[in-house]
Amino acid sequence: MPAGRPLEFDPDAALEAAMQLFWRQGYEATSLQDLLREMRLSKSSFYQAFGSKHALFGRCIDHYRDSLARGMQQQLEAAPRAWDFIAGMLDSVAGEVQGEDARRGCLVMNTASEFGQSDAEVAARVKAGTARFRKVFLQAIKRAQAEGDIPAERDAGLLADYLVTNMSGLRSLTKAGASAAAIRRIAGVTLSALR
Repeated sequence: MPAGRPLEFDPDAALEAAMQLFWRQGYEATSLQDLLREMRLSKSSFYQAFGSKHALFGRCIDHYRDSLARGMQQQLEAAPRAWDFIAGMLDSVAGEVQGEDARRGCLVMNTASEFGQSDAEVAARVKAGTARFRKVFLQAIKRAQAEGDIPAERDAGLLADYLVTNMSGLRSLTKAGASAAAIRRIAGVTLSALR
């Protein structure tokens, strides 16, 4: 950060507010004025702390990825069995159908859809995000195999990819208006395919 007056706001709170806004609206639909209002910053403070809208967006993707992966890891470690964690993760998507900020999908996958491969830096962040989520699912699959809930001969890496793909697909379905009941039915099929 360039030298100058000390910051008079909480950068973490401002980053969280920006992330929530990008998650609701997407990158293109979010203006600088939207960000300044949501983050409660002046233009000079914004540029001093975050540089640009694009730079801020990159930090928001990283913040989302790290927060979600950390939460997933904690849930896996706390789960009595890895199978419970996997089932809970799939079921959690059905819970996203209701609530104040329902049907937002996954910020990482939303970004993949919005940008595709048109921005190499954003594409790299999306790839890093999916890799982090896959890593947790891979740990869960291997643990579930050790616990006897998933056959040991199944390809753990392929099943981890399958779970990442299904979580993304389920979140996309919620954005498209699928009901919680429909999401739970599809999640049940996903679980049965693991065995």
